[in-house]
Amino acid sequence: MAKRKKAPKLITPAMLRDSFDRRSMVVGVLQGGVGVLLATRMGYIALAESQKYQMMAESNRVNLSLIPPRRGWILDRDGQPIASNRADFRVDLIPDRVIEKEKTLEELAKVLGLDEIALQDVRDRLDKARGFQPVEAGSHLSWEQFAAISVRQPDLPGVVPQRSFSRYYPSGPCVGHLVGYVGAANAKDYEKEHNPLLITPGFKIGKDGLEKVYDQTLRGQPGARRTEVTASGKIVRDLETREDVPGQPIKLTVHAGLQEYAARRIGVESGACVVIDCLTGDLLCFVSMPSFDPNSFTDGVGRLEWKMLSDDDHVPLRNKLLHGLYPPGSTVKPTVALAFLEAGLDPKASVNCSGGLRVGNRVFHCWQHHGHGSVDMAKGIYQSCDVYFYHFAQQIGMDQIARTMRKIGYGQKFPLPYPSQSYGTVPDPAWKMKKYGKEWAVYDTVNATIGQGYVQVNPLQQAIIASRLASGKLLMPRLMHEDKPAAPASLGVPQEHLDFIHAAMHEMVNGRGTGHAAKIPIPGVELAGKSGTAQVVGLNIGNGKGGLWRHRDHGHFICFAPFDKPRYACAVLVEHGGGSGAAMPIARDVMTYMFDQQKAWDALSKLEAGWGGTPQQRQAAKYRAYAAQYGVSAPAVQDSDEALARESEADARPAPQPIQSDAAPPAPEPVGEDTPAPAPSPSPGATTNPAASQHP
Repeated sequence: MAKRKKAPKLITPAMLRDSFDRRSMVVGVLQGGVGVLLATRMGYIALAESQKYQMMAESNRVNLSLIPPRRGWILDRDGQPIASNRADFRVDLIPDRVIEKEKTLEELAKVLGLDEIALQDVRDRLDKARGFQPVEAGSHLSWEQFAAISVRQPDLPGVVPQRSFSRYYPSGPCVGHLVGYVGAANAKDYEKEHNPLLITPGFKIGKDGLEKVYDQTLRGQPGARRTEVTASGKIVRDLETREDVPGQPIKLTVHAGLQEYAARRIGVESGACVVIDCLTGDLLCFVSMPSFDPNSFTDGVGRLEWKMLSDDDHVPLRNKLLHGLYPPGSTVKPTVALAFLEAGLDPKASVNCSGGLRVGNRVFHCWQHHGHGSVDMAKGIYQSCDVYFYHFAQQIGMDQIARTMRKIGYGQKFPLPYPSQSYGTVPDPAWKMKKYGKEWAVYDTVNATIGQGYVQVNPLQQAIIASRLASGKLLMPRLMHEDKPAAPASLGVPQEHLDFIHAAMHEMVNGRGTGHAAKIPIPGVELAGKSGTAQVVGLNIGNGKGGLWRHRDHGHFICFAPFDKPRYACAVLVEHGGGSGAAMPIARDVMTYMFDQQKAWDALSKLEAGWGGTPQQRQAAKYRAYAAQYGVSAPAVQDSDEALARESEADARPAPQPIQSDAAPPAPEPVGEDTPAPAPSPSPGATTNPAASQHP
């Protein structure tokens, strides 16, 4: 039976109308809900978050930048600047914002006139920089160069031209080891502080020396600048500026003129010089040369400059005052003589010097191979007779000598604002047993008593020793200036003992001694001193006077003036100078400066004409020679800060000195046989007393 077809559903106009109404309602509800949501969100943004979006909109129009604070000055005792600031036009690069590095560098090179070496140094610094750490591309720009970069700024993203203040050291390398240097903060510095100021273009922090130790004092507070800018970052106008607060200055006891003079007077030698006020302990000069120029270190060390420094066998990165340790040679003899006096030895007691003395199965020679004849204490000092000290040191013993040496300043570390000091050795039987597990031998005493063997000292200690011998006070070196320094305590040494030592040291320079080259050319001002020659290699290698520079003897000289009323004490070291003859003229001229500056400058000008000019001029000439020879082929420095720290740390470890056991040191610079000695000045015990002669 066939199925019946289903009748079609009847749709009426009313049904269609109802369906449309339902759909319209659903769509209307959905639209209304979306509208409510949008209105709610807009209301929330307009009301609750209005400040946030207003600030975002403002930031698109207004640029807020920090202004690096001007660094506090470092002043000398009279308020003269040792480190100051000068107005500067500069250009920095922000690595994360530089888009086309090579194109940007080429444009900068054309405008700033950068040569290939300078351009390579900028590339090296860019490669090592991280994120927003600014990299200096040029400083000390002319107004024309600064303006040319400023108008190109929209086309050079990451290039930041600015007006700022840069650190300036008027004396350049003459103060390198005194004050240290500043530089841009690196990633490690930022990790320590997380201070946005550290990544502000143009801001520098202390990296070494006093600049680092007093960084927080010198740093100051940053300013701020609000400018209206376009969408591309071009400045439309300045809106508001808050000035920076400069850092606080620090004042040193150093005399800036003397500091520069002493550094220049050392000349082409490798050496150090310290001058101390015998009344207060103030350090008047604090010189280690050769040195680095802190002006060029502020931008980081370029590869060519680093090669120039690292190739220099005079080690310009070593602070010889604090980290150089040397056998003191015969400069120890006044202290040893003082130990003899404190032990009760009669200064008139004498010994015959025939050129040497047998100690056990060894013969220890005197520098004067022909001998000095009968020698008492005064003659032992002013003629620097080794045999005298060999003989009586065995009677007095090393324990007594070591006690006096420590009291005078040997082996002492001083409270100065530097992170490290190498303070040498004062040997005695207990020290040797602890250090080497060996008994003290007689030849150890003999060597120590003439400043050889295990004895080591740095130039700062030698200056302190000279000041304490001169004043009889327990002077402590002061570098930071104070209005009312504490009165030094007495050294605890009888004045008659000091008078005897003073007279013998006076005779050494002005009478029958070996130090005529140190005599001050000023009538009425007489200097007392003691020279010393320190052996560097054994006599089987060389005599210490010629040959390889590193095989030559060190030269020492300690002194004070005026002789009758000591006011200033000085110590000079000349590394590998061939003996004390290299140190005495420097000490003479430096002490001359203290009493007649014009006479000292006149003498120096003649010398510098033969040396090739001032330290800055000689360094510039050397840099030009290196640039011509190496260009950009010098090896890159991976991290200049770490490399400098590593090099300084390595140089702080003194090279081992030979331990003298069976030979005498080289001769100091004696008065020539054909040179008539000046008339002797009165000195206690100067006349030999044969009746008091003692023999081994």
